[in-house]
Amino acid sequence: MPPQSPNLLFIFSDQQRADTMAAYGNHWIDTPGMNRLAETGSVIENCYVSSPICTPSRSTIMTGTWPHTNGAYKNNVPLPDEIDTIVDHIPDDYHKAYFGKWHLGDEIGKRRGFDEWHPIEDGYRVWSDNPDIENQFSPYHHYLISQGYEPDAEVGGLRVFSRPFAHDLPEEHTKASYLGREVSKFLERNQDNPFALYVNFLEPHFPYTGPLNDYYDPNSIPESPIFMEDPPDTASLMHQLMAQLYKTGEDWAAPTAAKELRGELISPPGQEESDLRQIQARYAGLVTLLDRAIENILDKLDELGLAENTIVVFTSEHGDQLGDHYILHKMVMYEDTVRVPMLIRVPWLEGRHIPGRYSHIDTVPTLLDLMGFETPEMLQGQSRAEVIAGNKTLEDDVIIAWHGRGLDGLTLPMSPLELQRDIPHRVIITSDGWKLNLAVGDFCELYNLNDDPYEQTNLFYTEQHGEKAVELARRIRAWQDRNGDRLALPDIYPGVGYVAGLR
Repeated sequence: MPPQSPNLLFIFSDQQRADTMAAYGNHWIDTPGMNRLAETGSVIENCYVSSPICTPSRSTIMTGTWPHTNGAYKNNVPLPDEIDTIVDHIPDDYHKAYFGKWHLGDEIGKRRGFDEWHPIEDGYRVWSDNPDIENQFSPYHHYLISQGYEPDAEVGGLRVFSRPFAHDLPEEHTKASYLGREVSKFLERNQDNPFALYVNFLEPHFPYTGPLNDYYDPNSIPESPIFMEDPPDTASLMHQLMAQLYKTGEDWAAPTAAKELRGELISPPGQEESDLRQIQARYAGLVTLLDRAIENILDKLDELGLAENTIVVFTSEHGDQLGDHYILHKMVMYEDTVRVPMLIRVPWLEGRHIPGRYSHIDTVPTLLDLMGFETPEMLQGQSRAEVIAGNKTLEDDVIIAWHGRGLDGLTLPMSPLELQRDIPHRVIITSDGWKLNLAVGDFCELYNLNDDPYEQTNLFYTEQHGEKAVELARRIRAWQDRNGDRLALPDIYPGVGYVAGLR
């Protein structure tokens, strides 16, 4: 039976694909903390984000609503203050806290609904319009100052610590280690009170560098079948242009992506296999760095006797291509980017591996249900508590929405890649493994993940799969009707093999 007033500890990383721990088939990255959670809790085998980029994805994680509903539908678009987050549905006797990266508006100012706010990012202030915090810094900034470090960059007229600088600090001073210690202190302070604690780590987000850069041998990393392999000829143009950028270094996205590449990658675009392998090795080092902080937090839970009364969740806001299909980073609809880990440990329930398809849209109602609280009608997902308990199975489709990249460094005139990145897409992944990616102004894609898990053969333009494309397009439209999504999508007719019109 669930205890009265169970605690919630929700840990999520940034840009971590699913296959980075043993529970998802990875036995070479050192992740004892994540493995411990997987072994003592439940593993959702196929968990999908609501959108493959930071702000929209975390808006769903925090609110239980779709990005087009809550308004944070592109990167760096703030979550409106009137939109409730999960803590607004948790009783007031809980101590509600947020630690780490927010990326849903003001980083430094405390969000409505939280009792405690502990940010770590100072570089997002250019998107803040709150004059009350324009000259304030994060606790992590003050920590680095206390350790004798001096800011190396300027943002919004203030001297701050750049992301590359913070990544390359000794391990004890990195954001991951710092958060691990601060969250442990929080647990000590609040061990006698019910709490709902959200912790967001930046790792393994780029820049792909950190104190464990040499922890893994780049030449010993297992190779994916699509590592440095071009997308299909009929793949989304956005996918093809991104691969072209990383493969040849041609400045398709000048100046935005070129600036991004020069400033945040460890080397020029993947012209050499050694470059991409080094990125993979350093990424793995960041995963291990993150895991060490998580393990410290789990140890503190055990030490304080809190583990038996605390639901612990671990997931990520999106993945990373890491050279698969010759693409780095996110913003694409491939499985490496949209599929993430999802571990849920509920102490009073037996852990299990859960097959099927799960969407982040269901996380808020699931957690509220597991904690014994009512699920508001305005939430757009459904509780999966009975699935976690082993009484039901996952048999529904999942939807992924892309609304465009946002205004992060955008410069006009837009390049071909930037133009493609701004075209909205809607994707459905069915419970039986079919995947359809629809967009007006781009190639559409249809994959059978059962036979083609690496998405190497686009079936959309084959006559024999026309009926399947029509069926899945109708399911997407049914989802649009249920959820107030007004995006125009192509009209698909069986056997035609091209876009025949708009909705």
